[in-house]
Parts: sequence; structure tokens; C-alpha cells
Amino acid sequence: MNTDRSDHGTPRVGHVKEVTSLTNPIVKDIRSLAQKKHRDETRSFMAEGLKLVIDALDLGWKIKVLVYAKAAKGKPQVDQVAAKTVAKGGLVLEVSEKVLSTITRRDNPQMVVGIFEQRYRALRDVRPEAGETYVALDRVRDPGNLGTIIRTADAAGASGIILLGETTDPFSLETVRATMGSVFAMPVARARVEEFIKWQKAAGVRVVATHLAGSVDYRTIDYKSKPVVLLMGNEQAGLPEELAREAGALARIPQAGRADSLNLAIATGIMLFEARRHLLSLDAGA
Repeated sequence: MNTDRSDHGTPRVGHVKEVTSLTNPIVKDIRSLAQKKHRDETRSFMAEGLKLVIDALDLGWKIKVLVYAKAAKGKPQVDQVAAKTVAKGGLVLEVSEKVLSTITRRDNPQMVVGIFEQRYRALRDVRPEAGETYVALDRVRDPGNLGTIIRTADAAGASGIILLGETTDPFSLETVRATMGSVFAMPVARARVEEFIKWQKAAGVRVVATHLAGSVDYRTIDYKSKPVVLLMGNEQAGLPEELAREAGALARIPQAGRADSLNLAIATGIMLFEARRHLLSLDAGA
């Protein structure tokens, strides 16, 4: 996203500008972030809500543009975030509610929106240590599932997400919304299947995969002796044989009802909290 403009009164980096027109070039750029192609080209994404923007800045994420509604002007936290954005070389736009609704594609939008630089972790830099848990997802398709898994992994104290193959975009608007801010706290890596197989053999991890052919009750697996990678399959096709045969354990979650499968995010949540049960307590986050 190019925010370094100065022609015809268009905002410059570090500049605060009031915008009411839907045809403003920066507004058009922000609206294009709904498209994956534009997100990839600009390495940018959108996050909605003052709390999310504050959390992202606190965690060191690079903010490119801060957008807030006129009604939010003068509120201490909004002013502080605006000052931080300008200090970090970002652009601040004060916009009408109509512009904000168009940007967020919501009738009742959040009063504050941040445009941030995407951040991926290289798989080669992931070196699991004792007590750590990672979630590897093979070709996850649904943005809601991915966002919920990122949020759940954050809540369970996992150390990262590894996306395998052609997955949905972790920085799409739908995914970011579903993470409820955890996208800023949970490192995400991307890798080809071959890279993952090579990495897990050298990383000293226990790979636990859920599989329909699994014969091991997920509650009986040793999650303590090594760092754990929970390997979860695609929503429709499950885990391919290429990955299943690399797992140290093929697990199943016992079911008693008529449903023949679980939602991917639900199944991942069950596995996560079991894998980390020995590390969690009610006062751990106090």
C-alpha cells in the first residue's frame, strides 16, 4: 500500500487528514485489501477495533494507516493511538461514518481501523522447546475455522501455527475478525508439505495427527516428553496419506452421537487443550 503521496492534497506519511470522499486514493487502496491479490502485493491487512489496534502496537506490529471516525476524535485512547501512528511514520485518516462503513463492509463499523504490515515466521526459524505446542493445518479452507483456531491456540498457550499447502489467508478480513485480536499474538508460518516433513524430522517434536484411521484415543497420548505438533487435516478431505504416515501417533476423538465428524476448529480446540492440560491451571493467566 502506497501511503507516501503528496499530490493534490492527498495525505503523506506522518500526516493527519480528514477524508469524506469514497473516491480518495487511500480509501480506494484500503478497500482493495478485501482482495487477496492486493493484500499479497502490498503485504498489508486490516484489523478493526481500538483494542486490537492498541494490542498490535504494543506487540510491535508495523502500522501503515490508522483510520478513525469523526465521532472518536478527542477520545484519549484514540488520540494516543493516532500520535503513536504518526510517530512511527504511519498515516492517520479522520473519516466520515459512510467512508468507514465502506472500508469495513459493515453497516455499524468499529470506530477505529488499523492497516498493518503482514508478518510471517520462516519455518526454518521455528525451533520448538520443551513444553511448547504448535498447530499444523493442512490446506485449511474456511476463514472462520482458521481464525477460531488461531484464537484458540492463543488461549491454550500454543507457540505458533504452521500453514501447509494452499490454505486460506490468515490476513483476510474474515479470518482476522474471527481471531478477535489473537492474530497479533500467535506467530504464523507457511510451508510446503515437503518442507514440513523435513523440518519435523529434524526438530525433535512429537507429531500427533487426527485421522479417521487413527486407533489411539487422543487422551492416552504422551504430550509431555517432547514439544508437540498437532497436525490437522483439511475440512473435507482430512489428512493425506503423505502426512499421516509421518505422524508419531494417529489419534481419534471418541464420539457417541450420530454426527460422523467434528468441525475442524472444534476438533483442534479439543486436541489443543488436552495436549496442554498438564501445563494449564485456573490461575495461570492471573
